Amino acid sequence: MFRLNRLTDYAVVVMAQMSFSEARTNSAAHLAEATGIPLPTVAKLMNALARSDLVVSHRGAGGGYSLARPAHSITVADIIQAIEGPISIAACVEGSVDHCESEKLCPMRGNWQRVNDAIREALHGVSLSEMSMFELPLPATQGLGQVAEQSAMAAAPATMNRR
Repeated sequence: MFRLNRLTDYAVVVMAQMSFSEARTNSAAHLAEATGIPLPTVAKLMNALARSDLVVSHRGAGGGYSLARPAHSITVADIIQAIEGPISIAACVEGSVDHCESEKLCPMRGNWQRVNDAIREALHGVSLSEMSMFELPLPATQGLGQVAEQSAMAAAPATMNRR
């Protein structure tokens, strides 16, 4: 199964939370509370996202983090690359940090590059604003499980509640 790691998933969640109020500066503590992600994890993510120029760190009493550019110009690929490095599904694709010992003999080598390019293109085609379009900002006292339950209830047709 092709799967992103948990930190990458959390990075998308944190950045989506930030996109709900793009002009606001968010502290790591606020983001942790709003998303239900532990503070040390949020702090680690914010450092990686700042190094990749996706968020800007603001020092001082009112400090925290803000998006480095509008949510519509940040892609899912940008976030993945900030946390995991280059997008590469096999060792023989362009940009991979791994090397395959059988690369010169492998008949699949060129085909994996085509697949990797298609995945990379798809991920570059989805913006942070699109990822957060259907999500509700989390109240500061709720975690991810509570919001998922509320979202499911809100999505249920109104006729289900009538008898």
